Amino acid sequence: MNDEIILLDPSAERSPVVRPRRARPASIAGARFGLLDINKARGDVFLQRLEELLRERGHAVKRYAKSRFSILAPTELKQKIAAECDIVVEALAD
Repeated sequence: MNDEIILLDPSAERSPVVRPRRARPASIAGARFGLLDINKARGDVFLQRLEELLRERGHAVKRYAKSRFSILAPTELKQKIAAECDIVVEALAD
């Protein structure tokens, strides 16, 4: 029997792309917020409360959602968020 262990990488990236982090904004005044629900249990609860708090402070907020947490966000969705928002919060909860 072969005792060799094989680990599979679910991301299927043979050579992950390394990108520098974007600089944080100097201020959030006037920023347009995007809230991305990745469709994990109770993530929507977190985002609902965050949206309430942001709106109370006068921020513009747009909501987005993935169909399932186990898939990457479609390119079209990522482009839409990038075009419409300055700051994005992605919710992960259980």
